[in-house]
Amino acid sequence: MIIKVRAIHAEEKEVRHHAILDAAERLLIAHRQRIANVDEVAAEAGLAKGTVYLYFPSKEELLLALHDRNSERFFTSLLELLTAGAPVTFDRLFQVVRRDMVDAPGFLPLAALCFGLMEKSVPIDAAAAHKLRTAERLQTAGTCLERQFPQLAEGQGVALLIHSYALIIGLWQMLHPSPVNKALADAANFAILHRDYTAELEGGLRALWDGHLSGATPL
Repeated sequence: MIIKVRAIHAEEKEVRHHAILDAAERLLIAHRQRIANVDEVAAEAGLAKGTVYLYFPSKEELLLALHDRNSERFFTSLLELLTAGAPVTFDRLFQVVRRDMVDAPGFLPLAALCFGLMEKSVPIDAAAAHKLRTAERLQTAGTCLERQFPQLAEGQGVALLIHSYALIIGLWQMLHPSPVNKALADAANFAILHRDYTAELEGGLRALWDGHLSGATPL
């Protein structure tokens, strides 16, 4: 009976944990130009502010946890593709990137934001734990990628994933329709940055993967 009660309690905590993250995500999507505070997240989740703090000691750690959940979703999808047994093509890989990163509301701005948060506002132990989880996911996915393309030497699968992520975030930071970019819409010297993010990303990633996998099965 005690074990059963503890199991129910753990399940309830998990449900509440995700309910708080869901509330933060809704607010992030609804108000893209600012970050909701803990009071707003608590109200959106239908919880007391103190309850939110029991799960997340600060707003910054809440946002990092949301980014971590988004990242886990992407890596889960990627691993499903890499271990399904069917041939992996660039087009199938890009479908995963587009669905779980590019078209997922809030993923890219939150990912970019969290880089700065981890350096300034998140306790080092929480930031370190997040980076360790990311490293483990990268290692697992990179190993699966090397099995798909045996021409990749050990460690090159991880390198390819890291370079891809840097391209995804870097291009988004330069090209996404931010208030600054919109204000410069008519500036002649800014015309070179009037580019479609998704199209540029697909072309850039394809070139990156072709370069890494030269000699492997064509993508």
